[in-house]
Amino acid sequence: LLFTFLFVYIFGGAIPIPGGGSYVDFLLAGILSLNLVTSTMGTAVGLSTDLHEGMVDRFRALPMWRSAVLVGRSAADLLTSCLCALIVGLTGLAVGWRPGNVGFLSVVGGFLLMLLFAYALTWIAAIVGLNSKSPESAASFGFIVLFPLSFVSNSLVPTQHMPGWLQAVANWNPVSAVVAGTRVLWGNPNPSGRIQAWPMQHPIEAALLWCVVLLALAAPLAAHYFQRRMTE
Repeated sequence: LLFTFLFVYIFGGAIPIPGGGSYVDFLLAGILSLNLVTSTMGTAVGLSTDLHEGMVDRFRALPMWRSAVLVGRSAADLLTSCLCALIVGLTGLAVGWRPGNVGFLSVVGGFLLMLLFAYALTWIAAIVGLNSKSPESAASFGFIVLFPLSFVSNSLVPTQHMPGWLQAVANWNPVSAVVAGTRVLWGNPNPSGRIQAWPMQHPIEAALLWCVVLLALAAPLAAHYFQRRMTE
């Protein structure tokens, strides 16, 4: 909520949108991504805490599928992400955000795309949590990886305003693809569509590809690390 009000009412008037359009409409997809991406840090910290406080050890004697702990954690975090998306959406409506000339299903699709990406990132966070020496070191994952991933993107400002070398990084950032794809689905201003990089020309396809790749790599790897920790 703080970032929404900060950028809408303080910085919004100073940030031009290439091609025109409302900064509020441009901003909301970025704010949603910022909240969802950084919230996955809770997965890493939570798993690390459970491991170091002996919570996971209690499951060893139970007749259960061991990976159910990971699946349950990711499902619970997905529900939290849904609540976060609802709050951000309602806040956006309160400050003037409106979808463009698109249908209801397209708007829902934008939220689902964001949630799918957040779910994929929870499995990356799970890997971090399972390999962290302490919950504190797991928390550093957010500051070292997630914050740069969120801010070096088109979430809050058009990448056209960045230095040339940084534009290339931002345009191929998976967060930029997800944000641009959500803006397209919502019918909101999407200046990234003027950029020639493939992910910006095909943001929905690029976002879905990123989600599939992250899930295909991270979920089995997280299960492997969890099984190893359970047998130590």
